[in-house]
Amino acid sequence: MKILFASAIMVLADQISKTVIRSTMTLYESITVIPGFFHITYITNDGMAFGINFPFGIYIFSGISIIFTIMLFWYLWTIKEEGIVIRSGIGFILAGAIGNLIDRLFLGEVVDFLDFMIGDLHWYVFNLADSFVTIGMGIILYDSIVLEKKRNISVE
Repeated sequence: MKILFASAIMVLADQISKTVIRSTMTLYESITVIPGFFHITYITNDGMAFGINFPFGIYIFSGISIIFTIMLFWYLWTIKEEGIVIRSGIGFILAGAIGNLIDRLFLGEVVDFLDFMIGDLHWYVFNLADSFVTIGMGIILYDSIVLEKKRNISVE
């Protein structure tokens, strides 16, 4: 499937970017790219999204991630005859889930480095895998809200 190939390329890009960050920066080092807007800041996250932690969280979240990834593969298989948009959205989410799962399984933590801010407003530091999940969710919402409405109008 072309979607799985694209997902594999995204996972590779995510892992290469994290490897470059780990090998060229020290933990908590920050490089200004666009002053007051974008920095590359090397941090790690051994918890859930946005650094949420609880006892044994890495094990619980890794287990949930494995189950979720298997479910995404299964769902992608079941919709193989559907439109490219919904399959692309699932492919993006799958790539992001796998990218962060690799970190959790092999490093025990997720590498984050994309650091955006506007003045005093500072977003959480994230990585390419997180971006892929967000993009995938946006694509699925677009398919579910906009394209589904058009499909229903054309059926009537």
